[in-house]
Amino acid sequence: MTAYIIRRLLLLPLIMLGVTLIIFSMIWALGPDRLLASYVKSPEALKTPDAAERLIKKYGLDEPMPVQYFKWLGNILQGDFGYSMVGKKGVLPSMLERFPYTLELTIYAIIPVILVAIWLGVISAVNQNKFLDQFIRVFALVGWSLPDFVFGLLLLLVFYSILGWFPPGMVSTEFDLVMRTAEWKTITSMPTIDALLNGRLDIFIDALRHIILPVLTLAYLWWAYLLRITRSSMLEVLRKDYIRTARAKGVPERIVIKKHAKRNAMIPVITVAGGSVMGLLGGTVFVETIFSRVGMGRFLADAASLLDYWSIIGGALFFSFIMVVGNLVVDVSYALVDPRIRLE
Repeated sequence: MTAYIIRRLLLLPLIMLGVTLIIFSMIWALGPDRLLASYVKSPEALKTPDAAERLIKKYGLDEPMPVQYFKWLGNILQGDFGYSMVGKKGVLPSMLERFPYTLELTIYAIIPVILVAIWLGVISAVNQNKFLDQFIRVFALVGWSLPDFVFGLLLLLVFYSILGWFPPGMVSTEFDLVMRTAEWKTITSMPTIDALLNGRLDIFIDALRHIILPVLTLAYLWWAYLLRITRSSMLEVLRKDYIRTARAKGVPERIVIKKHAKRNAMIPVITVAGGSVMGLLGGTVFVETIFSRVGMGRFLADAASLLDYWSIIGGALFFSFIMVVGNLVVDVSYALVDPRIRLE
């Protein structure tokens, strides 16, 4: 397995190089006139008739594509992803500033998603066609049928507009002011974690109130999907000959389910769970927009609306890196769950 991991890590730079070439080619195809918009900070810079042409020459936007690509790639390798109109600073600092908020949402959402979905999926499969199975299937069908923005708006309507329990945003205004003072120590940039590290239980509770609805939105939708995959995989495994043999030999049903069936049913579940983690880390556009959270999803949505090309490229590279590394982790997890799989 070690040799396999090393080979995949050595391929990582080549894969990312191919990704950068594809992404840059798509942006370059827009032409120098459109790309110039990402360099001009104010319309006053284009007052004179030849201003656009001079700026295109200045930034090298009229040069051949290979020349522009290697210049841009050199800047990327030095950590310069360009200027972000959304963040009003460099693209990389803008993304690093927002990523902890998405990471916090992912951490709170993915743990219950994986644990609850697998548990309910196994229960549903074991009790096939019984009332409990039917109830869980309806629960999953509703969750899978609802778009995330619809479910999020319903939660906002009930728990914020009517009950006033869980507000959107990151933290309340008075606590946001506290977090901007010199006494506040920003360690992880995740409000709930930093509140605990600063010993402010009041801010932790407030931040938790703000994160409950987006976490519940994401968790329910991913629960439904992962639950259905787990149930289908378990039903397929439970029909295998070795399960019938184990039962015929008098092996307790609890051992049959836990040791023989559940572990062998986890391969497709790992694939889906890995994809869900990668998707959440890449940013959840609708959820972050609805609940006013300034994470990666909101950042990319704002970049697209402003035609902020360099922020879009930076976000695409960021998500591509997560996908490549995440797929490696998923592949390695296969061998850990099922020893019959030999990655070498």
